[in-house]
Amino acid sequence: MTATAARQPADMTAPRKEQAAAWFMGLRDRICAAFESIEDESTSDAPAGRFERKSWDRTGGGGGQMSIMRGRVFEKVGVNISTVWGEFSPEFRGQIPGTEDNGAFWAAGISLVAHMQSPLVPAVHMNTRMIVTGKSWFGGGADLTPMIPNDADSAAFHAAWQECCGRHEGISYKDYKEWCDRYFFLPHRNEARGIGGIFYDYLDNGSWDNDFAFTRDVGETFLSIYPQLVRAHMHKPWTKEQRETQLVKRGRYAEFNLLHDRGTKFGLMTGGNTEAILMSLPPEAKWP
Repeated sequence: MTATAARQPADMTAPRKEQAAAWFMGLRDRICAAFESIEDESTSDAPAGRFERKSWDRTGGGGGQMSIMRGRVFEKVGVNISTVWGEFSPEFRGQIPGTEDNGAFWAAGISLVAHMQSPLVPAVHMNTRMIVTGKSWFGGGADLTPMIPNDADSAAFHAAWQECCGRHEGISYKDYKEWCDRYFFLPHRNEARGIGGIFYDYLDNGSWDNDFAFTRDVGETFLSIYPQLVRAHMHKPWTKEQRETQLVKRGRYAEFNLLHDRGTKFGLMTGGNTEAILMSLPPEAKWP
């Protein structure tokens, strides 16, 4: 296959790339607005948080924008978007589908991690992305990390994702839930990072429109369920002991993201912005 032929699928997807990148940006705006509204609802005397945005450019093609808020409900939350392109390095080529004959790639997505002031409010992660090499696919998901176990929160979170998956033909909640459980696991601790959710990758079921519709629904479902969980607990008092539990649990979160997370490795190996890639780390953590 010639270099021109290998790039052809990426060129043919130009309108789809624009559509996906625009969706990720719009979702970012809606999530930030929803989270700022939650900040305004807090009865704390501290000032309500607001997102601060910082753009970055990638050497080799593209860039992104970080949106970070440190507030009275959200101790630290980042909602990042990026659209990048270029050539995979020789050592990375072949690890990604569609790069066997050509290292050209394009990727766009949104990535969110929220670490909360209250240990009664679970931390959360969500991301969705579109990647184009010699092939094109979607990936992403969302998972919840309670600091203090709460069966009702876990049931509500999983029910939301089961309903989301059930709205789309060819999508299996059972498979994506099990994939999430396998992925967000700390083998060196022999423990799960949290209570899971869904995780999917290489989604290319033969209809780009259907795959994109599901990816959009993942964003919509997150925007529906997570603010409900925050509002259910954000006004409740917590103890010093619960805060200590939260800090230790955050240490586990940091371990996973630094040692095992594929997104962290992908971002660093493709020349992404280090500050944006490490946005997921908690503002404070503890190792006993």
